[in-house]
Amino acid sequence: MRTNFTKRQLTQPLNRLANEVLRKCVHCGFCTATCPTFLITGDELDSPRGRIVMIQNMLESGKPPKASLVKNLDRCLTCRSCMTTCPSGVDYAQLIDGARAHVEETHVRQLGERLLRGLLTRLLPNPSLFRLAMLGGKLAKPLQGLLPRRLAGMVGMAQHRTLENTDRNRPRTVSPEGTKVMRVALFVGCVQQVLRPAINEATIRLLVRHGCEVVVVGGQGCCGAMAHHMGRMERAREQALVNLRAFAAEVDKGGLDAIIFNASGCGLSLIEYNRLFADDPEWAEVAKRFSQLCRDVCQVMGDLKLAPSVLSNALPVAYHSACTMRHGLKLIDEPKRLLEKAGFTVRDPVESHVCCGSAGTYSLLQPELSTLLLERKVANLEKLEAGVIATGNIGCLDHIAGGTALPVVHTAELLDWATGGPKPSNL
Repeated sequence: MRTNFTKRQLTQPLNRLANEVLRKCVHCGFCTATCPTFLITGDELDSPRGRIVMIQNMLESGKPPKASLVKNLDRCLTCRSCMTTCPSGVDYAQLIDGARAHVEETHVRQLGERLLRGLLTRLLPNPSLFRLAMLGGKLAKPLQGLLPRRLAGMVGMAQHRTLENTDRNRPRTVSPEGTKVMRVALFVGCVQQVLRPAINEATIRLLVRHGCEVVVVGGQGCCGAMAHHMGRMERAREQALVNLRAFAAEVDKGGLDAIIFNASGCGLSLIEYNRLFADDPEWAEVAKRFSQLCRDVCQVMGDLKLAPSVLSNALPVAYHSACTMRHGLKLIDEPKRLLEKAGFTVRDPVESHVCCGSAGTYSLLQPELSTLLLERKVANLEKLEAGVIATGNIGCLDHIAGGTALPVVHTAELLDWATGGPKPSNL
């Protein structure tokens, strides 16, 4: 693809990056076959190819983007399915993230949009505030039908939940059962510890049972993914620095074999801290070391010998491969192999590569498209006639659970149950 950046424009880091990425695109259109928004709308402007052209025009013109362009960029899920499909290696994720940062700096959104985005980037990363908001959402249930759809969606998140005021994510070290084979730290996340604290508990039990000393590091916080994908790069860097400082201290103190995450959306963000700080002389090396240590719980469990299953009957499991797991981390078969070793019968839905519509804050910011994708995903999962749906990302788990009567659990919860832990409470 030909670009027309001036020499002066190419002195700017975003334009240099865009120039490199854009020149790899050959406009073949393979990406349109797997883009979720294009599958729903059929609009070229809602495809990666269309957005690439719009981003090029925006950056080469040097002008603030029009509202229509912003709308199409906002509707991208950042699922990276297009990157899996692309034969030319176009790094669409870096391009769209950079474009959103440019939009954030140069475009003035409507007041309601600014307020909502500001609320989400402050509320969701703070477990204490988020827990209070969920309790408030329960009280606002009678008003849900009168609220704008986006606010109604936030109130809906709070319904049918038992919110525990727990200290289980407090800083501590849990000793392994038997011989210690690894020393690992657990990234506890922010939204997950409010919506489903049982996931972290199951992860710790699973790791400890298989010889891991598990450290819950104090001072850690949000991974920064939500702010990053909204184009608020400084906020994302601030949140990332909190984690780099917290985990660097633990690495220096006792050494770590891995930093384990159990939410693939967070994990992909953590692994890409090396990109976020690549040009920072103070933090580049620390971020690189941090990123190299980060691994999904299924990766670590794949290296360990899974204990024999204690379950007598094989439960059919419909497995949802989260986009960040499948297209970002490239972990497609590992979770399914572990579930099969644990005695479960694993079934894949058709269109397993298509996003469920959660995508971080997407379900709140783009409720119409998100709902259509959710209905499509749930229909495909329910056709499998399984007893439970399993996934490795809290966003997908919570989103899908809102669209089906089937129980939805984390992969780690099933592995924990199969190797001696308690049965997941919603089974």
